[in-house]
Amino acid sequence: MDYAMGSLPVPNVQSLAAASHAADDVPHRYIRPDLDAQPLAASDATVDIPIIDFSRLRDPKSHLHESSKLHLACQNWGFFQLINHNVPTQVVERMRIDVNRFFQLPLAEKRKVAQAAGDLQGYGQLFVVSEEQKLDWSDLLYLNTLPDTERTMRFWPTQPPSFRAALDNYSSEMKNLAECLMEIMAKNLGLGTDVVTEKFKVGIQSIRFNYYPPCAQAHKVLGLSQHSDSDLITLVLQVNQVQGLQIKRRGEWVPVRPRHGAFIVNLGDIFEIYSNGRYKSIEHRVVVNTETERLSIAAFHSPKSDAVIGPLEEMVGGSGAKYRSVDHESFSKLFFSSKLDGKSFLDSMRYES
Repeated sequence: MDYAMGSLPVPNVQSLAAASHAADDVPHRYIRPDLDAQPLAASDATVDIPIIDFSRLRDPKSHLHESSKLHLACQNWGFFQLINHNVPTQVVERMRIDVNRFFQLPLAEKRKVAQAAGDLQGYGQLFVVSEEQKLDWSDLLYLNTLPDTERTMRFWPTQPPSFRAALDNYSSEMKNLAECLMEIMAKNLGLGTDVVTEKFKVGIQSIRFNYYPPCAQAHKVLGLSQHSDSDLITLVLQVNQVQGLQIKRRGEWVPVRPRHGAFIVNLGDIFEIYSNGRYKSIEHRVVVNTETERLSIAAFHSPKSDAVIGPLEEMVGGSGAKYRSVDHESFSKLFFSSKLDGKSFLDSMRYES
């Protein structure tokens, strides 16, 4: 569902990267002078985000222990890696192969599914709302995938030929996995089955395919500006083995070291609002590599379009609601019409203390 007037057009970064080999070829709008002031965790830091074993969550003998680990991960991190999930390997590998092939197509072929004026979907960029703001060193393909009625097939690539079928299968598997995880998370918060059914069933899914070209001045650009996701839950697949995702923890940027075969899972702003701050969305960003491209796939899951986004009554208690309530359409309009800037969007939803 497209809630905003789209994003301003920007240059194709993959083409810029291919044409620029010298450090001074990077256009000034991509250079971030403030990066030096943002502390990184020590290079020898051994901090790893929690690992959750999905098979143990599903096993009656280990469920209580693993769901307790999940609860702590959601409270203390907002991020975790999910291993031993039940998504078929062939579904993941087909999607991984096809997204890589899509981004290797000639630019003219990719532009057949370019974003149109006033539309968020398609090949291009998001969250560019002014001619002055700094730009991300990346290109993307953004598609609405669920419900089926929200799919705009003119933006779904026909090259490679298996892309559409691969995405259809991948979308379905991501929805099922997201709903299973959210059901366990909601029960960890003490929410009843009726609330789980009403609030934590996926109403809207969108998938973002990210391409981060190498950059000669990688230490001065960002592939994706720091932000927290606006949705309930995001499932990220690392397409190749190039690291780049960082999360903000205790004021420092900590690199995420993805495990082979795992999904990186993070909670979004809606989950933080629903839980009245018990579970938190976490700022994250993407840095780029000087030599090698990085690709990832992020599947975003949100409530149904007519949902009210606000603290759940069961989560408010005596302390009162910490966040305002708003209809989902207005919530999404606000998010997609803003540039990515840490947790400033969620902060705008808070009641003043």
